[in-house]
Amino acid sequence: MSDVNEPCLGCAVVAGTTRPVGGVLARAPGLVVHGVAAPSALPGWLVISSERHVRAWYELDDEGARELGPLAARVMRAQREVLGAEHAYAFAIGDVLRHFHLHLVPRFAQTPRRLWGRGAFDATEADHLPASELEAAAQALAGALTR
Repeated sequence: MSDVNEPCLGCAVVAGTTRPVGGVLARAPGLVVHGVAAPSALPGWLVISSERHVRAWYELDDEGARELGPLAARVMRAQREVLGAEHAYAFAIGDVLRHFHLHLVPRFAQTPRRLWGRGAFDATEADHLPASELEAAAQALAGALTR
């Protein structure tokens, strides 16, 4: 696996030089909403990243910190309303990529129990959905987030 910190994947997504599934879907002061930059078993898995390169949530400036909660809630509501997710999780782990990012992971009625919660990160290649399905979900969410 390549090092996602050299160069920084988060900075590349924010700058638009790397396009995750769906690309950048929305922006708020200091923050960017984009699709997850890895294969996924769950359509609509989005990420909020800081525009500035900071290590973690505790390093966000006051404006970004103020915006984060309302933006995350808006995204999670859209995952439920637009995609029919029955629940959505938020994870700010930061052990791999050292650029602040908050994963917003939807869970659906058909999601296998082993992929609930933190298990979503353990999906196998056989679990991964086609890129076209992930892209369609991201674009549906982008429409909801720009209204």
